[in-house]
Amino acid sequence: MVSMKARQLKALIDQICFRDQKMAFVSGPRQCGKTTLAKMLLEERRTGAYHNWDDVEFRRLWTKDPKAAVPKHSGEKVPLVVFDEIHKAKFWKRTLKGVYDTLAAPADIMVTGSARLNVYRRGSDSLLGRYYHFRLHPFTLREMETTTVPGPDDVITRLQRRSLRMVKQRQKNLDDLLQYGPFPEPLLAQNQRRARLWRRNRIERVIREDLRDLSRTLELSRVEMLAALLPERVGSPLPLSPLADYLEVSYDTVKRWMNFLSELYYIFELRPYTKQIVRGLRKERKVYFWDAAEVEDPGPRFENLIAGHLLKACHIWTDCGEGVFELFYLRNKEKQEIDFLITRDGKAWLPVEAKLSEANPSPNWRKLLPQLPCKFGLQLCAAPGHWRVYSEGRQTLLVASAAEALYYLP
Repeated sequence: MVSMKARQLKALIDQICFRDQKMAFVSGPRQCGKTTLAKMLLEERRTGAYHNWDDVEFRRLWTKDPKAAVPKHSGEKVPLVVFDEIHKAKFWKRTLKGVYDTLAAPADIMVTGSARLNVYRRGSDSLLGRYYHFRLHPFTLREMETTTVPGPDDVITRLQRRSLRMVKQRQKNLDDLLQYGPFPEPLLAQNQRRARLWRRNRIERVIREDLRDLSRTLELSRVEMLAALLPERVGSPLPLSPLADYLEVSYDTVKRWMNFLSELYYIFELRPYTKQIVRGLRKERKVYFWDAAEVEDPGPRFENLIAGHLLKACHIWTDCGEGVFELFYLRNKEKQEIDFLITRDGKAWLPVEAKLSEANPSPNWRKLLPQLPCKFGLQLCAAPGHWRVYSEGRQTLLVASAAEALYYLP
């Protein structure tokens, strides 16, 4: 069972943001635990205030005298002030800048919100240099067990040495992630009926509330149709023209709707990596869900779960200043493919293949791995008990059970 207090960002926000006297911006999918994280930090601090834009009294205070939202500093501890969903306010960045720049006494400020916070902070950012931005993910296998965050170099070194002890509970945790998805509420409840109700409510709120506020599109029912068509297309390059024909809209319209769903953290798209790949695919993206349980088929669902773990690693390492990490996929025009490739500062760093039941190396490694500068490749399977290293010339390939290997990632 997952403890709601086991979130990795909790310590990182203190260490990276508040020690550097920066505001902490936390965005991420709806219902991934942002408000809970903020309240946990506030409870630990024992001094400060929590403000939610949905509270009428706070809206009046923010409009009349926003500086009054910051409690006076008394005692040894610096107060923590949490502004939840503040991006719904008009001119919120300008007002927040005024509050931050004119603090009468030290105070730590944390701004949390739905995915729209990430969208609305773009553009002419008057808050530039005053905050660090973190993306909160749903739970991963490691975060179900510990809040420690391994660095990127540690991950490769430890995988090569198999330096972490396998715990039987991790296979159960992996099965729970596959069955209920990684979001706290259904994962904690471990009840399929409640999970289905939660999932239906979430998509309705993302499209009927968040998308409406973001885009003001009148085609909400067709966007819902698009979202319903995507799960069966997970894991394969996704041409948009057939979707446009089916929905009877233009290619550009479908592309815009896909961008909206990505900005709202409902889906994420991976581009093909082409720098070192001979006859590499250049255009079509692959789509995955932030909630792997949206995908019915076991194979694509497993691949989606792996994608979520890798994306989380890229985001948390980037947000913590370890470098710029991005997630791609590899595919050439002969349809030979490696599911994922993590790049580090623009260079190929770690290729990863996901296989639900296959514990033998994919034949595509022999074609694609030698084209990469990486010394190490990783293939993950759902079945327990696998851990074997293969030599591929100057490179090595590890084929391992996901329940063991995913624990090495954040």
